Amino acid sequence: MTTSPSTSPSRWPVWLCWLAMVLDGFDLVVLGTVIPTLIKTGELGFDAVGATFVATISLVGVGLGALFIAPLSDRFGRRNLLIACVLWFSIFTLAVVWAPNVAVFGAFRLLAGAGLGACLPAALAYMNDYAPAGSAGKSTTRTMTGYHVGAVATAFLALIVIPDWRTMFVVGGIAGLVLLPFLWFKLPETLPSVRTARTEERTGFRDLAKKPYPLVAAAIAAASFMGLLLVYGLNTWLPQLMASAGYPVSAGLSLLLVLNLGAVAGLIIAGVLADKHGTKPIVLLWFGLSAVCLALLSIKVDNAILLNALVFVTGVFVFSSQVLVYAWVSQLFPARLRATALGFAAGVGRIGAIAGPAVTGGLVAAGIAYPWGFYIFATAGALAVVALLAVPHSMAASHENAVTQ
Repeated sequence: MTTSPSTSPSRWPVWLCWLAMVLDGFDLVVLGTVIPTLIKTGELGFDAVGATFVATISLVGVGLGALFIAPLSDRFGRRNLLIACVLWFSIFTLAVVWAPNVAVFGAFRLLAGAGLGACLPAALAYMNDYAPAGSAGKSTTRTMTGYHVGAVATAFLALIVIPDWRTMFVVGGIAGLVLLPFLWFKLPETLPSVRTARTEERTGFRDLAKKPYPLVAAAIAAASFMGLLLVYGLNTWLPQLMASAGYPVSAGLSLLLVLNLGAVAGLIIAGVLADKHGTKPIVLLWFGLSAVCLALLSIKVDNAILLNALVFVTGVFVFSSQVLVYAWVSQLFPARLRATALGFAAGVGRIGAIAGPAVTGGLVAAGIAYPWGFYIFATAGALAVVALLAVPHSMAASHENAVTQ
């Protein structure tokens, strides 16, 4: 259940949490923009194996942060954790600039990812603590538009500064440091009533094993796994999948941009519909339509307008499906468990984020990326629907320790 303060809330929390998600969007695509240059030049000793190691270890860091650091916000406060994690991410993102070799580069990315991985669950939990009643879906999806705005902005930045790959990490690190004083001075403390609900009982992952949570947590985590498999699999390999289908490389890069523009539109639409009709029917519909669109992409489309439209619509459904899972978690679990549940869903989801690019990369290496990549993506969307059918619309337990409106 979401809460709202008795007085008109400041807009600062909305914008600051949104900007934290922009940093997450930066992290989503920054490696994809610099790895081709690093492999081509062999700088720091990079080759295909080294690039795979760095990409994997970065996602491992994000997953560890979501699983083990994000739940600390249920104990020590959303604001404190957000500030600490943005500082941590910024320091180690800047440190990448001075990495002498692939191993140190990967270590810095692992550490930066751990900080950033905790930001997403903490920021979403914070926004849902403050969201007016009945607006959790819109609050979550609008906050997450920052994720894809960050991804698009990073791609544009790369077009300007690459092959100077170090500038990418300088900009990302400095952006986080610039955000810090605003978080410190403008981000309010957690609402007193929510803080009281959180501290009445110390929580951890063991609480998710208590009735009525286990089945719900498992189903949500499974859907999150599938959702992030799609997000990272598509963002990493869509240009190559399209190249395998016979499209020009430039067309594949343009379609990646179109995909993320569709994601921004989808997030806005999905949030409004989820608040109006309930999150469960919308997230089921969204994952189902994602599966249909991805299956259609396995068919070669020669008309450029039709192809761009199909990719845009795919972006509308795929990315907001995963965000609706986060919104639903915030509604299902009480305030004292909200960040823990979000961290669990995001952490398990990050395993999917690793699996998506890895499996698709295997298909690319085997020469069967098209159309089998899209078959696998469509199957993942369908499996997410199956998993979420086991989740109730709401749980009585979700009102435990909730704040009275």
